[in-house]
Amino acid sequence: MSIIKNMPFEWLVGMRYTRAGRRSGRNSFISFISLISMAGIALGVAALIVVLSVMNGFQKEVRDRMLSVLSHIEVFDATGSMPNWQETAREAFQAKEVKGAAPYVAAQAMMTRDDSVRGVVIRGVLPDQEPKVSDVADQVREGSFNSLKSGEFNIVLGKDLARALRVHVGDKVTMIAPQGQVTPAGVLPRLKQYTVGGIFEAGHNEYDSSLAFIHIDDAMRMFKLEAPTGLRLRIADMQRAPEVALTLSRILSGNLLILDWSKQNRTWFAAVQTEKRMMFIILTLIIAVAAFNLVSTLVMTVTDKQADIAILRTLGASPGSIMKIFIIQGALVGLLGTAIGVGLGVAVALNIDVIVPFIERMLGVQFLSKDIYLISALPSDLRWPDVWTIGGVAVVLAFLATLYPSWRAANVRPAEALRYE
Repeated sequence: MSIIKNMPFEWLVGMRYTRAGRRSGRNSFISFISLISMAGIALGVAALIVVLSVMNGFQKEVRDRMLSVLSHIEVFDATGSMPNWQETAREAFQAKEVKGAAPYVAAQAMMTRDDSVRGVVIRGVLPDQEPKVSDVADQVREGSFNSLKSGEFNIVLGKDLARALRVHVGDKVTMIAPQGQVTPAGVLPRLKQYTVGGIFEAGHNEYDSSLAFIHIDDAMRMFKLEAPTGLRLRIADMQRAPEVALTLSRILSGNLLILDWSKQNRTWFAAVQTEKRMMFIILTLIIAVAAFNLVSTLVMTVTDKQADIAILRTLGASPGSIMKIFIIQGALVGLLGTAIGVGLGVAVALNIDVIVPFIERMLGVQFLSKDIYLISALPSDLRWPDVWTIGGVAVVLAFLATLYPSWRAANVRPAEALRYE
């Protein structure tokens, strides 16, 4: 109680105006509008936190599935061939962030089985080195990744690619290389029959439907290459891939091209970031609408309290003090609404894996079908910088909404206000 008694009178009056009065229904109506403004700010803040968390969750889920197949950093030779990849790998390990390295061959080909034909991306790898840079070996659902042995011409297919070709482990598929073979009869396509040694599922349609792995020696023979295409690297923190790539550009010798995962998928990540920015702007408008409601609430309060303002002025209150009263009133509504919205948004974002299944069971629907979407559960990745940004924007909008009504209250003339009282 002593703290309240020692508070400046502007705070006491501002806090009093946020509560409903009992003298008239008009005071109650103004407080009801104030409550609606607070609820609008809270819902806007909560919606923005939940939506951005879900978008971050989708981005993280897709990124992790992409990087389970892709490497964090890829190093190419400008000539298209890297015969001294072992030396390049040793140089790369001079950067302490680099944890794994493996060579590879990248090529495109046609895959046929009976009357089914599919275009595929072929990746030649060393089965014992590939687990150092990707998780494909752990994603094999049928067969084994270690079935890729030099000279045996085995192949590991993506799940959707295997389904499209209607093959299983042990079946034969025919690969057609784009490099032709010159014969007396003319240029003929290079054909080779492979045995399906495994089927993997990365959970990303682009790779499950178009990617196939073979042994790097078989790939070089098939595509007439003398050395691997390049080197794939894995680092400790994939978020630092651009920085590590810049460091490697200073360490590695030779005419090399270095690409990190963010550059390899620049279009996709740019589209996601643009979508997040637009969603932030759109949902911020909800908070802005609630702030406009706060303006109307304060204008009505100023109109209703003109007699009180006049009395305070005659008792010696300055225009600045009057202005501060209504700024405090509006700021309290904004702060309370923001706090409630942050609490609600964080609670929903952290428990969305429980809330969404409950709603699906209650309504008998499935929001994300496994047959259509990459994932069947709604992901959420709550990032506290987003929460603080959203809360800050809401508080700033609420504060700006108080300026005009407060200025109007400060300019009330006591004589005119008390004329009809």
